[in-house]
Amino acid sequence: MSEETSGDRESFDLERLRELMEMMEKHDVTRVSLRHGSEKWNVCRGPQDVVQMVPAAHVPAASPAPSAAPAAQPNAEPAAVESGLFIKSPTVGTFYTAPNPDDPPFVTVGKKVQADTVVCIVEAMKVFNQIAAEVDGTIVEILVNNGDPVEFGQSLFRVQPG
Repeated sequence: MSEETSGDRESFDLERLRELMEMMEKHDVTRVSLRHGSEKWNVCRGPQDVVQMVPAAHVPAASPAPSAAPAAQPNAEPAAVESGLFIKSPTVGTFYTAPNPDDPPFVTVGKKVQADTVVCIVEAMKVFNQIAAEVDGTIVEILVNNGDPVEFGQSLFRVQPG
């Protein structure tokens, strides 16, 4: 192995990771994000099923201040968000809809998927993780855009079972 970058590589090593994990456990910290140069580390500990994230309703940046009439709309929207099942990100990283920029997306709205169907890739630290649907049904909504950063437990797709 050649050492292409001397300064950046030395700052994050296995011993430092071990020390970080020990400190996280000692101080009951569950999530740490580190950045040094072009290298980024996101470390999470604890059970994965603890985090339950629901995507926020999309609000345009240039929208005017809400008035009394639109206040009824948020009550109607959670019912739409809650129907169906969600495919969630098992890790922090970058969301990709296809294996390569020139390839078609793994899935589109309306496509039927099975539990073992690959629906996207989440890239974390140069590792490309194929994400399986883990549910049988039809993709009814794609909740993130190609190239967007995603968090652990973030909903990526909404699936109608069946």
